[in-house]
Amino acid sequence: MTLISATRLRVRSLLYLPQFSWANVLSARQLTHTPGFLGGKLLIDRYRNFWTMTAWEDEAAMRSFRNGGAHRKVMPKLLQWCDEATLVHWHQETPTLPDWLEAHRRMISEGRLSKVNHPSPNQATKHFPEPRVGRLSRDLRPTPGSDAKAVHPDQRRAG
Repeated sequence: MTLISATRLRVRSLLYLPQFSWANVLSARQLTHTPGFLGGKLLIDRYRNFWTMTAWEDEAAMRSFRNGGAHRKVMPKLLQWCDEATLVHWHQETPTLPDWLEAHRRMISEGRLSKVNHPSPNQATKHFPEPRVGRLSRDLRPTPGSDAKAVHPDQRRAG
């Protein structure tokens, strides 16, 4: 079964946006080279909200990404940079990525909060708007030649 992972981070101030954005680029680069990564997508939503959704061969592959490289280096900084942080994981039969509304629904009903040093009033209640898909979204695919395995384009749904 495929593991789907979705995250939502809200950068608490424009002051942190340049550092966060650069860390996002480095983490995305790491992601596309990680063995077991099947595909993903990023969404930069209004009000400094950043969404990710990724498909993995298994939990070990996702943990390898999470606990290594650029992603591991930036995680402690998110405590200061973000005022909202939520994640959710679920298993499904296929590596087809669901749409953003499904990720939002699962995040509200099954998601768990990540620690932040300056939580917004909405952090504890997981009260945040549905993602708005627009021009600031992109698909992520495994890098050719890496050990990451690509999801066939017919298995992807636009979000």
